[in-house]
Amino acid sequence: MVVADEPRARHYLQFISYYRLRAYWLPFEVPTGAGAHAFRPGTDFEDVLTLYIFDRELRLLVLDACERIEVALRAQWAHYMAMTYGPHGYLDQSHYTNIGRHAKAVADLTKEFQRSKDTFAAHYRNKYTSPELPPVWMAAEVMSFGLLSKFYSDLNQRAQRQAIARPFGLDEKVLTSFAHHMSHVRNICAHHGRLWNKRFTVKMAAPKYPAKLPIAMRDADARYLHNTLVTLDYMLSIIAPDNEWRKRVVAIIDSCPLAAPANMGFPPDWRTRPAWRLV
Repeated sequence: MVVADEPRARHYLQFISYYRLRAYWLPFEVPTGAGAHAFRPGTDFEDVLTLYIFDRELRLLVLDACERIEVALRAQWAHYMAMTYGPHGYLDQSHYTNIGRHAKAVADLTKEFQRSKDTFAAHYRNKYTSPELPPVWMAAEVMSFGLLSKFYSDLNQRAQRQAIARPFGLDEKVLTSFAHHMSHVRNICAHHGRLWNKRFTVKMAAPKYPAKLPIAMRDADARYLHNTLVTLDYMLSIIAPDNEWRKRVVAIIDSCPLAAPANMGFPPDWRTRPAWRLV
């Protein structure tokens, strides 16, 4: 590897770590036999650092979208459950497919609520002893997104899930799959994991509508980030219609030619598809 500025390289290796940066120079390695590897001729430390910085900026951008979509999903779930079943109806086992899973979800929520230092949580714990858990609009604020995904996906009627998915213009099966996938992606972002060429173990289902989503996802590799970005942008277009998140994604991709879109599962003609057009 070419290291033109050794003090600079030592600095970044000290504060990022060799092991963490190594994930970004793996694409530059070539096997040399017996399990050993060497770098392709001309591999430069600055290229590795460029990929690392690109991935960090991409991760922050994805986390920004996840935050807004998570808040919106919490709001829709809490509103539907409260208006349909009352403040504590979300605790009724009869609304869920699997009693055991629901009991585990309630136990996990109880732990999260007891740990919460939010003022509203402390006030509820000090004032009320029954029910032990708060009304659904409070519960939605303290539960993790992964736990919210479980409460939503385990509702026993399709009509229930569809009512929550309807404001987003998605089929409930797609929203259920996306929520599960998004909780996985969000955890990667929150723990500063690599997104750029990450191969996901938890994929999302490809939607059949609205039309621009399946068009955008045609020939895209569903194991990588492309479909996630398309769906995040679509959800943001509903939640915050005047957002410029898509422009920011394209700008980041254009800023780093080393981070080839194909490594994120993008189809070759992605720029020509309606989901990615900027005007």
